[in-house]
Amino acid sequence: MGSQRYDVDRIATSLRITRPGSPTSSGSVPGATCTADATTLELDSLPYRNYFYSDCNSASQVVVTSPEPNSNLTVIGPRIIVAWPGGNSGIIVYFEPEDGVNGTLGINLVNTTGTSPLSPIYDESEGGNATVGISTQVEFNASAVLSVTILGSIRTIRDFVEGPSLLRDKIQSALSYSSTDNGVEISRLWLDNITTTTISLSSGDQSIQLDNTTVTIPAGTYTFNASYNYPQLTGLSAEEVLSPASADLITQSPDQTTSLSFLSYTTKLTAGAWRFLTYFGRDSMIAALLLEPVLSTGEGGALEAVIAGVLERVNMTDGSVCHEETIGDYATWLNLQNNITSTAPLCDYKMIDTDYFLPVLMEHYFLRNTEGSARTEDFLGTMSTIFPENSNLTYRELAQISANKVVSTSAPFAAPGNQTIDNLIHLKPNEIVGEWRDSTYGIGGGKIPFDVNAALVPAALRSIAKLATAGILNFNATVVDLYAQVWEDSTLQFFEISLPADTARDRVEAYASSSETSDLPSQSSTIDSDVTFYGLALDGNNNLSNVAVMNTDTCFHLFMLNTTNQSQLTTFINATANSVRRRFPAGLLTDVGMVVANPAYGDDPIYAANWTTNAYHGTVVWSWQLAMMAKGLELQLSRCTSSSSSNESIPDFCTDDTVHSNVKTAYNALWDVIEANSENLSTEVWSWTYDAGSDRFEYIDLGQLPPPAGVSPTESNIVQLWSLTFLAVRRDEGLR
Repeated sequence: MGSQRYDVDRIATSLRITRPGSPTSSGSVPGATCTADATTLELDSLPYRNYFYSDCNSASQVVVTSPEPNSNLTVIGPRIIVAWPGGNSGIIVYFEPEDGVNGTLGINLVNTTGTSPLSPIYDESEGGNATVGISTQVEFNASAVLSVTILGSIRTIRDFVEGPSLLRDKIQSALSYSSTDNGVEISRLWLDNITTTTISLSSGDQSIQLDNTTVTIPAGTYTFNASYNYPQLTGLSAEEVLSPASADLITQSPDQTTSLSFLSYTTKLTAGAWRFLTYFGRDSMIAALLLEPVLSTGEGGALEAVIAGVLERVNMTDGSVCHEETIGDYATWLNLQNNITSTAPLCDYKMIDTDYFLPVLMEHYFLRNTEGSARTEDFLGTMSTIFPENSNLTYRELAQISANKVVSTSAPFAAPGNQTIDNLIHLKPNEIVGEWRDSTYGIGGGKIPFDVNAALVPAALRSIAKLATAGILNFNATVVDLYAQVWEDSTLQFFEISLPADTARDRVEAYASSSETSDLPSQSSTIDSDVTFYGLALDGNNNLSNVAVMNTDTCFHLFMLNTTNQSQLTTFINATANSVRRRFPAGLLTDVGMVVANPAYGDDPIYAANWTTNAYHGTVVWSWQLAMMAKGLELQLSRCTSSSSSNESIPDFCTDDTVHSNVKTAYNALWDVIEANSENLSTEVWSWTYDAGSDRFEYIDLGQLPPPAGVSPTESNIVQLWSLTFLAVRRDEGLR
C-alpha cells in the first residue's frame, strides 16, 4: 500500500523525531542513557486526538477528547487520558464546564516547541524506580471544573469508561489533593505502597482554585504533567521490530511502523492503545501470523517476543493459554479481593480459542523460518521466569503441556462414530465468551463457536503433527494428523445454513424495512440463487440451535487450512465469496469495509436487535478481519497453480469456472474497499452511517455512537496491533 494519504477531516497524522535531552515544560530532561532520538506520533479520529511519545526511558500515549459540533454529548465529554505500557498504567481526568452548559467546554494541547506537544519527564533523584511521564500544555476555552480523576491502572480506567462508571473506593480514597505554586497536584500511592502516580496543572498566568477536592480552572493555558515511578519495558524500535528486508516500510509507511514500534517490547507485543496496552495472547499471535513476512526473527526479534510471551503465561496445570495478563496496580487489587497481599501478575484463562494459535505460530517459526529453525533448541530450552508456578519449566515443556490439552480435548470428536455436537469444543462452564467476539452478544450466547471448531482445532492439530514429526513435541504424528482430518471434514456440516433464494430475499427485505438505518436498500435483487452461510455458533440464546448470523469467521478456515474434501470445499469457498462480494445487507460488503456480522438472514427479531451498528461485534468493521479474509482468499486461489500445489492435487473449485471466477471477484471487491479505506486500517474497529442521497455507507468512529441498550459504551483504539497487519498483507496484482 506504500505511503498513505489521510483524510484530514477524519484522521490527521504527524510523525516527528525529536532530539534526546530536549527540555520539558517542567524543566526535566530524559536520562543521559538515551542516545537515540525520541519518536512522536499524532493520530486523530475526531473527537479523539492521540499523541504518542517514546524514548529509551519510557513510552506514553495521551488521548485528548473534546466535543465536536456533531458529537453526541451523552457519550462524548472533555477528558484527558495518559496511558503507559509499563504495568498497563495510566490516568484519566474528566472536565466539566463551570457554567454547567454541556458541550461548551473545549480542551486542546498546544504545541509550543514546534516539534511535539509532548515532552518527557524523567527523574531518578529519589532512588528506586525512576519517575517517568509526559509534560504538555493544555488550553481550556472556558472555565472548567475537574470532575472524575482516576490514577493507577488502565484496567481501573476501563472499569469506569466501559463499566458502567465503576469507581473503586479503595483506589479513589487514596487520591491526595494539594496546592502547588500556581497550580494543583493530585497523587495516589498504589496498593503496592511503593509506586505513586501524580498529575499536576499549573500556570504562572492563571489562578487554579482548590477547595477540598474541587478543582476550578479558569480559561487559559496550563502546564499538565503526568508521571509515575514503575519499572519500564524495553521497547523495540521500528528497525528492531521489522526484519532487515522490510526496513523500507519505515519510510513507506511511517505512521504504521511507528505505531507497531510503540506496541512492541522485548518481552511481549501489546494489543492496542490506549485500552489494551498489555499482553493479549490471541491478538499477539494473530498479528504475528499475519505480520510474519515483515517481522524480525532470531534472538531479540519480534516473533520470539510473541512466542515467549505466550509460553511464559501458559497455565501449567491444564495447558490453557493466557488471554489477558493482569499486572501492576490492578493485579494487586485483584489479589486483595482474594485476601492475598501480593503484586504477582495474574492471567485470564477463560478464552478457548487462544490455545489453538500457539502450535500454529510455533510451526510457522520453527519449521518454516530458517532463522527460527536455527534457534529451536536454544529458544525452547529457555526457563520460564514471569510466573512463579512456571519457574522450573522450559519453554519446550510448557509448549508440550499446552499441546497436550489441544490433542486430548479433540480426541473424543475424532473417534470413530463420535462426530456429534456434544463432542465439539464448547465454551468453558458459566462463560458467555470464549473467542474473539468476546462481547455479550458477540456469538449470540452460543456455546459452540464456529471459528474454534471448524478452523482452529484442525489447524492446531495439523501444526502439532508437524512439530511432532520434527521432534519438537512428543506425539504420534500419524494419529494427530488423522484427528485433524476428521475435524476438517466433519465440522462444517454442523454450522451450515442454506436458505432458498425466495426466503433469503424475503428476510433481507424484512430486515431493511425494520432496520435501525432508515432508507437502507435491501439489495435483495442481488440474490440470484440459494444463500448458504455458516452460523456464528451453536446452542445460542433464545433457543437458537444455530446462531444464523452471516459472518466473516470463515476467514480462519481459508487462512489456516488447506482442506481436501472437494465438494465441501467448493461449497464453502463459493458461499464465502458470495457473502464477501454482496453488498450489505444481502452480504457483508459496505463502502467502509466488510462488516463482521450480518443478522439480516435470521428469522427472529432478536438478530436485528443484538447485532447493530453500535455493538462492538455487531454490523461493524474490524481491520484485521479484512486482512485475514483477503489473505485467506489469496492463499486458497494460490492452490490453483501447480507451483503452489506441488504436494497436493489442485482443488476442484479451481477448475469450476463459475466458482473460481466468483472467488476472484470477491477477492478484488474486498481489496477495492480495503484500498478505499486506507486511512482507517490501523484502527481497531469502526462503524458506519448510511447516506441515502449518495447511496453510500460513511465512516464513523464507534465511540461516537451511543451504546446498545443495557450495554456500556465502547470506543475504538486508534492503534491496534492486529490492525497493522496490512504492513504485510498486500494485494496480489496477478489476481485482478
